[in-house]
Amino acid sequence: MIRFVLRLAASAATLLICGAAYGQDIDPDIIKVQAGTYLVAPQDGAAGCRITLETDMAIGGHSLSGQDSCAKPMPTLAEAAAWNFDGNGGIILIDATRKVLARFVENEGSPMKTEDGVPLLLIAAPNGIDRLPTFGSLAGTWTMQRPDGEKLCGVTLKGNAEADGNAPLSLSGDCAANVATLKLAVWHVEGFGLTLMGHDGSSLAFDMRADGNFDKSKEEGGKPLSLVRQ
Repeated sequence: MIRFVLRLAASAATLLICGAAYGQDIDPDIIKVQAGTYLVAPQDGAAGCRITLETDMAIGGHSLSGQDSCAKPMPTLAEAAAWNFDGNGGIILIDATRKVLARFVENEGSPMKTEDGVPLLLIAAPNGIDRLPTFGSLAGTWTMQRPDGEKLCGVTLKGNAEADGNAPLSLSGDCAANVATLKLAVWHVEGFGLTLMGHDGSSLAFDMRADGNFDKSKEEGGKPLSLVRQ
């Protein structure tokens, strides 16, 4: 499963889809669940900016802050004055005249993103990260290792995604048995999540950390494991 970090709980999403139309009163608990600081960034890896969705009322929705940081990377979003739900499980950013500047659509199993032009993602991000990782930016040699530095396997990620949305990878010949048996062959990046997969359904999911390396997703269970760039 491709993992990503997003604060919209499943129960909140259901309530939104079932009738919280744009302009209607929204349960304060749903607003609190969605509130927080997010990175808004192009899917192609270009620089983005951080915006904080707040719970106070504002013209056309709820207040936000941090939009000034968008002035250089995405000037249009620097005009954002409020945010709101769109009635279909998505989020909109609007200016002082209630013009919609960006509409982030809910995608099951993926971060919210816009549908026009180069998609923009609305996603929680590690501190200090201002852009999304891409196949190209992650391509190269990595080491799979334990927190104490014990090396389990060398992993080379290829940078070109194929038609199925995955890119090939290769493992070093000295991998630990518990890694070698997974027969990992391809990888995928979605938001700040990276997944290594085998053709038989085996997989290992990792979440990006602030230094650009990855730790095994907590949902995986088992011993801690990291991917560290060489």
